[in-house]
Amino acid sequence: MHRKRWITGIVALPFLVYPIYEGGIAFIFLILVASLVALWEYFRIAGNTSDKKLKVSVMVLGYITAISMAIFVYLYPPEIIAVLLGANFVLSGIIFLFLFKSTPEPQMIDDFRTQIQGLVYIALPLSLLVLIRNDTDGIWWIAFLLIIIFAGDTSAFYTGTHFGKTKLSESISPGKTIEGSVGGLLANILVGSIFKFFLFPDLTWGTCIIFFIAIGAAGQMGDLFESALKRMAGVKDSGGILPGHGGILDRIDALLFAIPVMYLFKIYALHGL
Repeated sequence: MHRKRWITGIVALPFLVYPIYEGGIAFIFLILVASLVALWEYFRIAGNTSDKKLKVSVMVLGYITAISMAIFVYLYPPEIIAVLLGANFVLSGIIFLFLFKSTPEPQMIDDFRTQIQGLVYIALPLSLLVLIRNDTDGIWWIAFLLIIIFAGDTSAFYTGTHFGKTKLSESISPGKTIEGSVGGLLANILVGSIFKFFLFPDLTWGTCIIFFIAIGAAGQMGDLFESALKRMAGVKDSGGILPGHGGILDRIDALLFAIPVMYLFKIYALHGL
């Protein structure tokens, strides 16, 4: 399994590195593919069976909104994200009302909630990633995010494997331990400290360490959140598109929680607002 994971990672690396390096349309295309596939996987594990017309209509609208968010945020100010989410909410509500039966199924409202949660959970953070890439030194910020999350995840796994004794959240993910979590956070601090000299040399070490811990903790919470979704759905992986890794959502679950933390830090702490 480990060999398969490493082979898949090496083969997929150029398809990740080139769009990040190139930026522009290439990066937007990467975000579009990741967003649509992750949404499809999310709908598959989190969706409920109800009126098929409602389910299909609301989910299709979700895909369209996700595509619009990734493209429009590249062309317009960041406020466009809120506009698109608001428009999606209104249109989803209109679809829901038109297809509402005189004796509605209790699950119908769940499809409505699932779609909105999916956009906030997946499409919104990935749209913020477009903003980060388009900003000053965006390529280095993306590299920093990927490396610090990867380092924390890898360190947490091996630390937990060799030293883990105390369960972190047994009901959600029995294999995760507090020792592994601490090991992951220490790796986040180590990797973050290296990037500090390049991205934010003028900030105090105290501020930076808080940021490194925050982004690492957010990544771990993202991992646990997706594990909870899969446990409720009774599935092991969100998909099978990446041999040895599962689905796209399995690979970006930590990033989805870490991206907003990075964006807020970059906009407010780094710019001193």
